[in-house]
Amino acid sequence: MSYILKLNSPDDLSPAQAKAAEKIYRRHLDEQIGDANLVWPVYQAYLKIVAIYGEQPDDDLITEQEKTILETWQQAEWVAITHTFGENRYMGESRFEIEAIS
Repeated sequence: MSYILKLNSPDDLSPAQAKAAEKIYRRHLDEQIGDANLVWPVYQAYLKIVAIYGEQPDDDLITEQEKTILETWQQAEWVAITHTFGENRYMGESRFEIEAIS
């Protein structure tokens, strides 16, 4: 399943700058997850795990599969953010929204 990506940023970005940032983020996210069609299901699984256990769960509480999904998403998101904004960019400044394509 494919997904829609949208940048929400308080910065004064032009539409062209926002599209460029979205393209960079998407490319790196897709590469890290393995395929664009896997991003949405992995993201949904990640959200469920975080809702149940939090972002830093105790290893004794989660299964290896859940841990793999959690770590895969967190690593993919970090790589995508870093390539999009640079290493010194604070996450709270801009956010990407990810939605499924209906």
